[in-house]
Amino acid sequence: MKQKITILGSTGSIGVSTLDVIARHADRYQVVALTAHTRVDELARQCAQFQPEFAVVGTAQAAEQLKTRLVAHNLKTIVLYGASALCEVVLRADVIMAAIVGAAGLAPTLAAAQAGKKVLLANKEALVMSGQLFMDAVAEHGATLLPIDSEHNAIFQCLPHDFKRCPAQQGIAKILLTASGGPFLNRSLDSLHDVTPEQAIAHPNWVMGKKISIDSATMMNKGLEVIEAHWLFGTPVEQIEVVIHPQSVIHSMVSYVDGSVLAQLGNPDMRTPIAYGLAYPERIASGVNQLDITKMAQLSFQQPDLKQFPCLALAFDALRAGDTAPAILNAANEVAVQAFLDKKIGFLKIPELIAEVMNRVANRRVTDLAGIMEQDALARIAANLLIN
Repeated sequence: MKQKITILGSTGSIGVSTLDVIARHADRYQVVALTAHTRVDELARQCAQFQPEFAVVGTAQAAEQLKTRLVAHNLKTIVLYGASALCEVVLRADVIMAAIVGAAGLAPTLAAAQAGKKVLLANKEALVMSGQLFMDAVAEHGATLLPIDSEHNAIFQCLPHDFKRCPAQQGIAKILLTASGGPFLNRSLDSLHDVTPEQAIAHPNWVMGKKISIDSATMMNKGLEVIEAHWLFGTPVEQIEVVIHPQSVIHSMVSYVDGSVLAQLGNPDMRTPIAYGLAYPERIASGVNQLDITKMAQLSFQQPDLKQFPCLALAFDALRAGDTAPAILNAANEVAVQAFLDKKIGFLKIPELIAEVMNRVANRRVTDLAGIMEQDALARIAANLLIN
C-alpha cells in the first residue's frame, strides 16, 4: 500500500523538494495534505498536480482565494485554515514532513509525534524550543523521528544501526557538524555594517528560503543545529563541534574513540536526505546527480571564529543554560532576522538584539507547550520593543 504523506510547508524549498522526490515514486507515496501560509497560487498548482484530500492555509481570506482557484481546476480538495487545521491534517497521514520554518511549526509537529506518526523533521525549531518535551512525546507514543536537515541526516547515516541515544556506550567521541560559513565567511566584521538582505540571502552552495539563508550568513542556523543535535542524539554539548567546510560536500561526521571518523558526502541537494527519510531503511532514487570525487579539487576545513559569528556562540550559551533559554534565543532570532529583511536593523545588529533579549527575558523551567509558547511570546515582545 502507498504511504500517505502530509507536507507541512509544501511551498517552501523543503516542501518543493519533497514533492519532487514523491513525483518520482508515485507507486510508493500518496499526498494526503499540503499546507502553506499565504502562497495561494503555488499551493493551488501543487494541488492540481498531486490532488491531496486536504489543503491548509493560514487565514480565512487565503482559504477563500484557494477555494476559488481549486474550483477552476475542478478539484475536490477540502480547504482548511488556521493552526488547529495543521494539527488535524497530520492525523490523516502515515508520514509527516515537518518543514514549516520557525516556531509556527512546533504545534503540528508535536501533534504528529503525539499521534505516533513517522516524523521527517526539517523544522529544527521543534527541538530547539521544546527538546525534552518533544523527545518525551516521541518515546511515549512510539513515533519514528528521522532528521532531514542535511547535517543531522548525515550524522544519522554515520551512527551505528542500533544507535539508542547513548553516545558514550557506543564508542562515539564527538559529533562534527559541518558549516559552509555562508556568503560572508572571508569578510571582516567591519565590512558587514552595510550588507543588504539580498547579499545575505545569496548562499554560495544551497538554495534555501530567506530566513534560513540569513541564519546561514550569521551561523545561527548552525547554532540551532547544535541544539537540535544535542536532543536528537543525546549528545552532551562538550561532544558537539562545528567545523567550517566551504565546499559543502561533507555534510557532517561522527568521530569514534578508536580514531575512526565516518563522514557522509554528496552534492548539496536536499532531495538526498529527503529521499533517505521517506524510504528509510531502504534507499531510493532522489534525482540528485552522483558525486564525482575526481572533480573535487580541494576539501578544506577550519574552526569557526566566534567573534566573527557571535550568533553561534549565543546558541552554545543557550544550550548550556538549558530550560527555555533556547526558546528565547530562537524567538529573538526570528524577530531580528525579519527586522533585517525589512531593513529596520543592520546585519550586525542581529546578534546584539538576540543577546539583549536573552539578558532581559528570565530563563524558566517549564514542562508544557503553553509555558514554552509564553516564553516565546515574551522574547518576541522584548525584541520588538528594542527594535522600536
